[in-house]
Amino acid sequence: MNLKNKKIAILGLGIENLALVKFILKHKVKCEITICDRRNDVNRSGLAKVKISWQLGRDYNKNLDKFDVLFRSPGWSINCPGIVDAQNKMSSPMRLFFELCPTKNIIGVTGTKGKGTTASLIYEILKTAGKRAWIGGNIGVAPFAFIDKIKKTDWVVLELSSFQLEDMTVSPHIAMITNFYSEHLAPADPNNPNFHKSMKEYWQAKANIFRWQKSNDYLIFNDKFLPPSPNEVGQAISKQIKSKIIYFKKSELPSKLIGEHNKENIAAAVAVAKIVGVKPEVIKKAAANFKGLEHRLELAREYQGVKYYNDSFATTPESTIIALKSFIAPIILFLGGADKAADFSQLAQEVKQRFHEVKFVILLNGQATPRINQELLRAGYEKNKIKLFNNISKAVRFAKKIAVRGDAVLLSTACASFGMFKNYKERGKLFKAVVKSLN
Repeated sequence: MNLKNKKIAILGLGIENLALVKFILKHKVKCEITICDRRNDVNRSGLAKVKISWQLGRDYNKNLDKFDVLFRSPGWSINCPGIVDAQNKMSSPMRLFFELCPTKNIIGVTGTKGKGTTASLIYEILKTAGKRAWIGGNIGVAPFAFIDKIKKTDWVVLELSSFQLEDMTVSPHIAMITNFYSEHLAPADPNNPNFHKSMKEYWQAKANIFRWQKSNDYLIFNDKFLPPSPNEVGQAISKQIKSKIIYFKKSELPSKLIGEHNKENIAAAVAVAKIVGVKPEVIKKAAANFKGLEHRLELAREYQGVKYYNDSFATTPESTIIALKSFIAPIILFLGGADKAADFSQLAQEVKQRFHEVKFVILLNGQATPRINQELLRAGYEKNKIKLFNNISKAVRFAKKIAVRGDAVLLSTACASFGMFKNYKERGKLFKAVVKSLN
């Protein structure tokens, strides 16, 4: 894409678009840049002295058809009226990255859960094997922050969300879908209100990771969805794939990661490593040394015989159910938060029927919390084992009060964090800070 002399609209000044703007400025591309953002208080750090136009607040999405190209932030809905009027001009930083990237050795990882852990492990395996590798995408690192350093023979690992994928017209050489569950079916983040109207729409977005692949490309997929499957995904997989399909199950390699789901994540990463040609002993070494990511079943502290786990990234009922199955110890479980139109009935049944009991549920206040409480009571969970809190510090200290040696205190809320917290990272960090202050 030639941006010279073009009128460019930056739709949402998030991490990816900010890196793109800095890339354009660094390369002195002669063009007109206008940053469109619904926030009036958008952070202009690093751009204050640059010749850029700003379209903020109420009129942020007006007259977008006057621009030559629109670079959409993942949080900006493709159904936004302003975009609909200028559909043929839409692009994104990720689409442009694929076009300009010096190497075609791109590994794309998506899935409802596990994509960050899996992408990070792939990256660690590649580095352990002595290969030049880069990691970016939804994991919090914008690819345009390192594109100028990439060489033709390097490997790039990208964690890709459904919102990054929904308007993609190119797929990576190696694509992976870790799993597929209900998620993002209602707006949750006030600053990134994008969502999918149905599971079918959500799947169509995910499917772009392989939709544009060719016969010499690879798709790595969880064998739970192996065709012919009654699952919609399995049926779609069998009809749409042009690339070589590799299914993964579970890995039994030694690892610091807990939970059956992480065995699947490791197996997925191993499948990629084998395609790349990494030796088995190198894969084993990297998997054994990998510590996992923050906020994913992270052991925050063991205090007085009680283990405190930060699983703040668990923002769906399915991910919390997976977390519960990772433990044999009695659990004091933190639930609740923002509402993403999830169904909590199965989670409530799991909490009630779990062989090793969930001995107490601490609810964190939020829009979805009353529904969780209702489902727990409907499932037969005892009312006197549920307590609501508006403060994370008081909640943790209450957990400490009722915990006994051998228990696990688990922050795995099944909900997004918005309301009491800015995001899941803040929720997890505050939880860990309080846990570490216990005495």
